[in-house]
Amino acid sequence: MKKFVINDNDSGQRVDKFVTKALPDMPKSMMYRLIRKKDIKINGKRCDISTKLNVGDIVTVYVKDDVSAEKQHDMSFLNCPPYLDIVYEDENVLIVSKPVGLDSHSNGSPLTDTLIDRVKHYLYNKGEYSPESESSFAPALCSRLDRNTCGLVTAAKTAAALRDINEAIRSGSVHKIYHCITAAPLPKKEDIITAYHQKDESRNLVKILDSPCDSFKPIKTGYRVIAEKAPLSLVEVTLYTGRTHQIRAHLAHIGAPILGDGKYGNTAVNKRFGVFRQALCAYKLKFELPDESSVSYLNKLDITATKPEFEVRFFS
Repeated sequence: MKKFVINDNDSGQRVDKFVTKALPDMPKSMMYRLIRKKDIKINGKRCDISTKLNVGDIVTVYVKDDVSAEKQHDMSFLNCPPYLDIVYEDENVLIVSKPVGLDSHSNGSPLTDTLIDRVKHYLYNKGEYSPESESSFAPALCSRLDRNTCGLVTAAKTAAALRDINEAIRSGSVHKIYHCITAAPLPKKEDIITAYHQKDESRNLVKILDSPCDSFKPIKTGYRVIAEKAPLSLVEVTLYTGRTHQIRAHLAHIGAPILGDGKYGNTAVNKRFGVFRQALCAYKLKFELPDESSVSYLNKLDITATKPEFEVRFFS
């Protein structure tokens, strides 16, 4: 038998989602069978798959101890340094500026240093995150950046903040503004451009087309030229959709690749200026969250990163 007391971060989710996280080795088919047989109870009473959990609820799973082990607490994040460039922090969220060269997640590889692990280590040191006291939640990034893109990333400290911000991102209520340098002039000083996007998973490259095509998804990118020093342009970019490599591939598609980009860029211009990592920074965040959101107060904030090194170098 397994017994769990629901805390703030466990509450608000369906019982089947909670059990899946709390007992990850249990096959889902077994979990659903236990619910049907009334062998998973909340406060001693039967429940349905969709029953929502509340703080203080006691979830009891009647199963042999050798059938499903409880989640093992991964403490490997302590191997990462706890250093973060913090732009904003409160009890619910942490907004940091990710440096170039740091991965957001491990992506399954045995990396010893990632942004999310630095976040966990930092919060662990502050006493705001303890894996031993959590059954189903861990701090998580609400967005991610490519390894060689710098700038703002939002991390959620609580399950409620994670749900609300992720839902806001899906609904287009979180606006991401980037600064970049292009290796060629833009067709216009300001525009909103659309196209169609497909990712080649095997090569980690994307293709962009101007017309609809099977398996290609629509993308929308806004840009505004801030300054020019031929052949370079300093550009503000607004993402209306968030596809893989969208800014890099979309700007390259219209003839203005990002300076330093090794996948979609202009090798000759990159060599000329000695830049070999994309000059791209997630520079500003704007929130338009609904009033009922647990983090709607973020709407009042102007969250901006420090001016990136490449902007200082070429356009100071």
